[in-house]
Amino acid sequence: MRELAIIEAPSVLGLRPSGVQDLPTALLDAGLLDGLAAVRSGRVEPPDYDPTRDADTGVLNPHAIADYSARLADTVGDVLDTGRFPVVLGGDCSILLGNLLALRRRGHRPGLLFLDGHTDFYQPSAEPYGEVASMDLALATGRGPRLLTDLEGRGPLLRDEDVVAFGFRDTEESAQAGMQPLPPELHAMDLDGVRASGAAAAARLAVDRLGGGAGFWVHLDVDVLDDAIMPAVDYRLPGGLSWEELETVLLTALGDPGDPGDPGGAGAVGLDVTIFNPRLDPDGTIARRLAECLRRGLSARAGHVQSQSP
Repeated sequence: MRELAIIEAPSVLGLRPSGVQDLPTALLDAGLLDGLAAVRSGRVEPPDYDPTRDADTGVLNPHAIADYSARLADTVGDVLDTGRFPVVLGGDCSILLGNLLALRRRGHRPGLLFLDGHTDFYQPSAEPYGEVASMDLALATGRGPRLLTDLEGRGPLLRDEDVVAFGFRDTEESAQAGMQPLPPELHAMDLDGVRASGAAAAARLAVDRLGGGAGFWVHLDVDVLDDAIMPAVDYRLPGGLSWEELETVLLTALGDPGDPGDPGGAGAVGLDVTIFNPRLDPDGTIARRLAECLRRGLSARAGHVQSQSP
């Protein structure tokens, strides 16, 4: 078992300051670490949000996101180098870039299990607000402004064939908006496909596709959950996974073995959680249920002992 290291990454640079910046505090207060072997490994504060769309790139806050990605990669990298398992609490989905950059700095070609209700594959010309939170998967695979696709000259951060997009349900919506299509080499498992196979079998297939030796990151945008049980997100969409299905997926992904001392070994090497907006959960009920689901999933990666501070 690997000790968990919690990193707070409350960036809204790729979205807007709507409340997702409160995600780390809400989940920690809701008991996320109860009973888990975990340490707190810092908080990476973002620069000020600029609501003006950049004229050169067509996106919001591109320079700030590039800078933030590098600083987040520093913190994630420090955790990886200790042999711990980073759990990065966002923030919006643009934090994915910093997490993957930490792996690329170490010479690894990571895989990615992308758990998201949306495919986040927009190009700037099709994204109506210029939000990188709708472009993160495209940017990570090298599509978009070079400032964000070639961080530190290490891009693209991912190869198409090393990605599994899992549980998305925005195909019709994104096509109508003019989003570029997913490339054929990228493994796409939409919600209907997951349901046809069953969550356990689909998760096993996804992990097997990513388990070729380079290790994989797990990105969880909580809007992959059914809108009926997870309304505390900024862009709602009908349908989604149940709590039980998500727990099954996390247990399968995070329970995949790997070399505990090698972030380049096969298996899951880190997790981020994004987009939950506590301001849309005034009584904390959803935060507590999400913390419970995550705690159960993370139990596959860390032992059940008293949580601690460094």
